[in-house]
Amino acid sequence: MGFKAAKSALIKALKNGDFQHEARGSITVKNLLATGQVTPQEVISIVARCDGSHHSCSEHHQVKGVDVHLIKYSGWYVKFYVIAPDVWFISVHQ
Repeated sequence: MGFKAAKSALIKALKNGDFQHEARGSITVKNLLATGQVTPQEVISIVARCDGSHHSCSEHHQVKGVDVHLIKYSGWYVKFYVIAPDVWFISVHQ
């Protein structure tokens, strides 16, 4: 999945509430969306301003064949993957 498809899936999932959070340590500082410190709409506004130059992709470290997308924009770090119909967040932080 390329940047445009990942961005579209992310925004759609945030609008529809179709997202989950990967369990991990340091969630209080690494996933501000999970803790309610940022809203889905705030994440949408960050990601909507991004283009492909803000994006990178690599394979999930535990789940082979799953692409993990990383968006770095204006100090924000948004790391997620898509397993339809949901988007799974690993990190949302500054």
